[in-house]
Amino acid sequence: MRQVLADQYAEFAAARAGHLYRSACLLTAGDTYLAEDLVQETLGRLYISWHRVARVGNPAGYAQTVLTRAFLAHQRRRSSKERATAEFPEQVYADHGDVPLRLTLLQALARLPAKDRAVVVLRYWEDRSIEETADAMNASSAAVRTRCTRALGRLRELLGEDLGEYARF
Repeated sequence: MRQVLADQYAEFAAARAGHLYRSACLLTAGDTYLAEDLVQETLGRLYISWHRVARVGNPAGYAQTVLTRAFLAHQRRRSSKERATAEFPEQVYADHGDVPLRLTLLQALARLPAKDRAVVVLRYWEDRSIEETADAMNASSAAVRTRCTRALGRLRELLGEDLGEYARF
């Protein structure tokens, strides 16, 4: 039985690690090192409780919730404000997308408070409902709606009123 659970976990982790990493990069506003740490922490927590998680109807959603909560817990710690450099490391994107656009969006996300950033990522990157986002963040639906409105307003200030040009990717 243990080997079956271990095989299921390994298959799940291999399939979801890339998606979790992309979400973590957005949550951390491009801090790839912190994103890797958050994904490892998430996968470690899932491994420990995989016997229960495997029975959940949506282990991918559970993993995303663990990732979001790990990110928010990290943001509450004092040491999370330390930064080794103000520059983004050189990054290579597999799809050769518009790198300046990505950096602009990541910089705008970085200027949002952690909880507002988490709401934006969960609602618009993960395409979760308000209720699912509220559950992942241990918040009320009203708080999520308020944070969404505030975060989108702040992004409009940072990126300009015409967000249509940024929505094409």
